[in-house]
Amino acid sequence: MDQPPPAPAYRRVLVKLSGEALMGEQGYGIDPALVGGIAREIGEIRALGVDLAIVIGGGNIFRGVAAGAAGMDRAQADYMGMLATVINALALQDALENAGVSTRVLTAIEMRAVAEPFIRRRAVRHLEKGRVVVFAAGTGNPYFTTDTAAALRAMEIKADVILKATKVDGIYSADPVSHPDATRFELLTYLDVLERRLKVMDATAVSLCMDNKLPIIVFNLRRPGNMRRAVLGERIGTVVRA
Repeated sequence: MDQPPPAPAYRRVLVKLSGEALMGEQGYGIDPALVGGIAREIGEIRALGVDLAIVIGGGNIFRGVAAGAAGMDRAQADYMGMLATVINALALQDALENAGVSTRVLTAIEMRAVAEPFIRRRAVRHLEKGRVVVFAAGTGNPYFTTDTAAALRAMEIKADVILKATKVDGIYSADPVSHPDATRFELLTYLDVLERRLKVMDATAVSLCMDNKLPIIVFNLRRPGNMRRAVLGERIGTVVRA
């Protein structure tokens, strides 16, 4: 007899993908093969019956914070960064649909020719119909990161968890690339992250999650199957909770 599919630990999940996650080993832009792999894994998770939403960054194309630090008006730079996230969202949508996954892109900056405007009830309805929802353009406001957008959208759709996909296998006491002796944490509280200034999500995003008791799982996206393992409740990466 065929084994029944494993039961997911979460009913509704929001995945935070950085723009850098889409460029692979390239120094800039989008790696179509890598995005295709991410899309196939998302499709496998959706097949488990999990409602899946994604917030995507734009750092592979343009970083508003960096441009602001270099002298550009910060609000203007942030709007440019939001547009970069729309490019990434459309690329991910294309890869998901090529993998047979029904997808909708909802953007906080209105551009009806390429994406739907973000409306909370519409987003929830898409999820209920089994579509993967990709949120683009952050919150639509300058000075807020896509991490904060992820926390906000997760609250709005009543997600059970945020999966923060990174290039390392959890949260460390210091950057493990430049500090090989850094300690990896398996479990942290929100206050641990805030008080130690651990670089996982910005303070606004962590505070939002703390206020609403929304757990965060930080894991390595580059290891195939990790996203699915996190959804199934396996112990991977670092968990941040109360």
